[in-house]
Amino acid sequence: ENIPVYTLPSVAGYVGGDIVAGLLSTGMYEAEEIALFIDIGTNGEIVIGNKDWLATASTSAGPCFEGSGISCGMRATEGAIEGFKYNKDSDEFKIKVIGGGKPQGICGSGMIDIVYELFEAGVIDGKGKFVKGSSPFLRYVDDEMRFYITKECYISQADIDNIVRAKAAIYAGITTLLNEIGINQKDISKIYIAGGFGEFLSIEKAIKIGMLPNLPSARFAFVGNTSLAGAILCLLSKPLRDKAEEIANKMTYIDLSRSKTFMDEYVSALFIPHTDLGRFANY
Repeated sequence: ENIPVYTLPSVAGYVGGDIVAGLLSTGMYEAEEIALFIDIGTNGEIVIGNKDWLATASTSAGPCFEGSGISCGMRATEGAIEGFKYNKDSDEFKIKVIGGGKPQGICGSGMIDIVYELFEAGVIDGKGKFVKGSSPFLRYVDDEMRFYITKECYISQADIDNIVRAKAAIYAGITTLLNEIGINQKDISKIYIAGGFGEFLSIEKAIKIGMLPNLPSARFAFVGNTSLAGAILCLLSKPLRDKAEEIANKMTYIDLSRSKTFMDEYVSALFIPHTDLGRFANY
């Protein structure tokens, strides 16, 4: 009885205390450099800023990167395919499974690997559609095209469509927020990636499919479960609880549903890597 409970402050309906905790744990709120914070989940929450200002938005990526809504999707736990490499010369592929055992499904990082590798091998085209006859692992089952990785594990055309929509939403959210603020992505010195599947994510491939800004990989940092890290900091320190309140009050929320440019950015990103290839010119 009479146990005090503290909840971190929310900023808006889709930017909650977990994001405030993330900023608290990364320290980007007190840095000189401009940083980008991305929490990739069902909603892709994005924050850009530094010690002087913070702007945030949320984009609906859908649950596919968390394993939901995908035929053989699963979270990034033991048995999940986290890595995929396709050799188009020998028409063979290699997979990397969390825990090293038999693959039971595909997690978010595995999906990104698969989409990139199949695109590079010409098995899917720039619109994310399977190219018939391009691989012996392609089969037409139950009125849909599937690429089989094992007898039980596959990725379907509907799955790839979901992944392309999700990556487009995340990229469009980032670019729209940058446009609204009036800065260039080259002004970003650090990109923090939070969320469960970030640990296994290939930054290079996520850039190459057009999900993340085309910036040097050295600027990216995986920061894990920042919600938990920020909650622990608030539990242990009254000054940091005060700082969390300060961070939330400082953040300007930009509603992407009311943005004039978000839908244009989203539609342009429904292509691998993007309809504007100049944005990914060095790939």
